[in-house]
Amino acid sequence: MVFRKLPGVSASGMGLRLSQKFVFLLFLSGLVTLCFGALFFLPDSVRLKRIFLSKTETQPVTVGSGSENDAREAHPKRAKEQERPRAVASAKGETSTKLKSLSRPPAGSHEATAARAPEDRTLPRSRTESASQRATSAARGAAAAPDTFSYRRFKGCLLKPPLGSDSGKPGDPATTERREKVKEMMKFAWDNYKLYAWGKNELRPLTRNGHVGNMFGGLRGASIIDSLDTLYIMGLMDEYNDAKEWVKSSLDLNSNGEASLFEVNIRYVGGLLSAYYLTGEEVRLIDPNSLSDGGAAPDGTSWSWGWASAGSSILAEFGTLHLEFIHLTELSSNPIYTEKVMNIRKVLNKIEKPHGLYPNFLSPVSGNWVQHHVSIGGLGDSFYEYLIKSYLMSDKTDDDAKMMYYSALEAIEANLVQKSPSGLTYMAEWRGGILDHKMGHLACFSGGMIGIGADDGAPDKRQHYLDLAAEITHTCHESYTRSATKLGPEAFRFDAGAEATATRLSDRYYILRPEVIESYMYMWRLTHDPKYREWGWEAVEALEEHCRVESGFSGIRDVYTMTVGHDNMQQSFFLSETLKYLYLLFSDDDLLPLEDWVFNTEAHPLPVVRKSCLQDEATQDKTLAE
Repeated sequence: MVFRKLPGVSASGMGLRLSQKFVFLLFLSGLVTLCFGALFFLPDSVRLKRIFLSKTETQPVTVGSGSENDAREAHPKRAKEQERPRAVASAKGETSTKLKSLSRPPAGSHEATAARAPEDRTLPRSRTESASQRATSAARGAAAAPDTFSYRRFKGCLLKPPLGSDSGKPGDPATTERREKVKEMMKFAWDNYKLYAWGKNELRPLTRNGHVGNMFGGLRGASIIDSLDTLYIMGLMDEYNDAKEWVKSSLDLNSNGEASLFEVNIRYVGGLLSAYYLTGEEVRLIDPNSLSDGGAAPDGTSWSWGWASAGSSILAEFGTLHLEFIHLTELSSNPIYTEKVMNIRKVLNKIEKPHGLYPNFLSPVSGNWVQHHVSIGGLGDSFYEYLIKSYLMSDKTDDDAKMMYYSALEAIEANLVQKSPSGLTYMAEWRGGILDHKMGHLACFSGGMIGIGADDGAPDKRQHYLDLAAEITHTCHESYTRSATKLGPEAFRFDAGAEATATRLSDRYYILRPEVIESYMYMWRLTHDPKYREWGWEAVEALEEHCRVESGFSGIRDVYTMTVGHDNMQQSFFLSETLKYLYLLFSDDDLLPLEDWVFNTEAHPLPVVRKSCLQDEATQDKTLAE
């Protein structure tokens, strides 16, 4: 049939001239060489070679069943925006809070057969294995590759099932109804994205089309990657499977554009990692070699934005890699990812810090701070977040991260934490020793950050830290309640008679940001003070009234007017963070329990790495194999 499409060839297919035969055979031999010869140039990865060289049957996985999917590896290619006693309900404005204890039973103590809603979370199975077959498979895997990552071992080291005993369903009907409302919001946002912007990075709901932008260097599907784990934990399995199939078939990682390492890392790498850890499915294999250098200098700090001061690297850019890169090493057994982030930490430990503070800009050439601008909001925020979360994710063994976090928090309290005349606690910005009495919406994550770190501070400071977390969260709630729409501005000030309100027109917008709701969720988990759920529901009502449009959700240009103007953008982090944190706020604590999971700065859950437990499990596997 091919011959009939070539000019000058007879209908019988036998009229090829000698020159045409030569050209055709040359083309055919080149094609064969390209297809089969490329196998010899694949990266030296047993996993990749097995995929291309043998047709193997994918093992079935049901999350929570203790599936033995050994030797799984995730290889992302490249790494937010300028980012148990319950307490008695407190009176409005009251912030003294009691810490709810988080008891940690021995690793692996939860029952593998905990109830789950299997009809919602069962992933497609190619065949069924008996228990003895699975044990034999695990033993063979241990014998063949004792240092490779084992999903079965990982699941055995979790203290509790990821989705809880009943997918986190709350006990009271009113909270259940609120949770279902958040789920409906997610489905509405997703359905419109799929209808009008499928494969693009974000939805423009007013014009009903997609947005790509240049932040991801030509990568597409940011809303899809960001939504994978949200869809999964909400039980939206049809939508999850659609997203998964797009990632498998259409995610093109061969991009040569200039991208934000920060954004690609927290959204794409974080999103794919969390989807794997929650499901055990290899949604996408990515070549790790392209991520190992990333254009970095030997100290690992040379990733930068062109507009940054004097070509500087940004604190939140190079300081927000640790969680994801540690897990890349865990999955691939390649130490280069851990080495990169540890090099960054060494540089930061050596350099002199003004008043113990970390400025936002660092020269990758000289290794010195370029200017002394310190902010817990944009440009600095997630660096501090990743310090305490690195300590928690290490099963509280990363003492360097712990030391750096509490030293930084002490300096922040001494230099940045302020009280307004009416008693509101806020985080000011620091510019060469001069305070700027402004707090950004991005800085409102710090209530949750300080809260989750309270229990591991000095014994005499633990209650103080929890109270500080509650005070900051209260201030951020005030920034919402003092606007006409009950949504918070991008930044609010505490000067010229203003308190927790935006005084500049350029700060009055809201782009569906999650940070305030994030702190509500953490503070609810830590204290069970019902006011945090009430505050979260206020945000749901405001989002529904002012941000929901006919074809999705949109940010608004001015939170202080009821005649809202929409910005025509449904941000991908609205699906990944804002709606996920709201859903968790109205769920029981056993849905993604904090004892087992930390959230990266895009709200993608990553598991605690329990080295001792994993080693014990590996020893048992080796014994079984022998």
